[in-house]
Amino acid sequence: MTDKQILLIYDKECPTCHFYCQIVRIRQSVGELVLIDAREHPEVLQEITDQGLDIDQGMVLKMDGQLYYGSDAIHLLALLSGRSGVFNRLNYWLFSSPKVSAFLYPILRYCRNVLLKILGKTKINNLKRADNEKF
Repeated sequence: MTDKQILLIYDKECPTCHFYCQIVRIRQSVGELVLIDAREHPEVLQEITDQGLDIDQGMVLKMDGQLYYGSDAIHLLALLSGRSGVFNRLNYWLFSSPKVSAFLYPILRYCRNVLLKILGKTKINNLKRADNEKF
């Protein structure tokens, strides 16, 4: 077992993102998965913003100093995940292929954005785009 930390940065106010982050597991041999709410950690969010990544449109996985965004993040999580439990096996089956991840992620993001619009959630808007406060 290693004490290497892998950061998963996401919007905790999104119920689907929060659910996913609470149940995804990585193998202990890979490291410790640390969940970071982007709304509460501006120092972590600044690095994401500096890279031009819109946290409202994709979660970020930070591993070994490298940022993985959106479909790349979910693909890497699938590869790092344990295979115990129905969710983690399904997660691996769906997202272990980079092509399938790249195809499914925008669909899932669209559904998430519709849900957040219905719930009246505000965006983090880390890139400070004009007229970009609500979903």
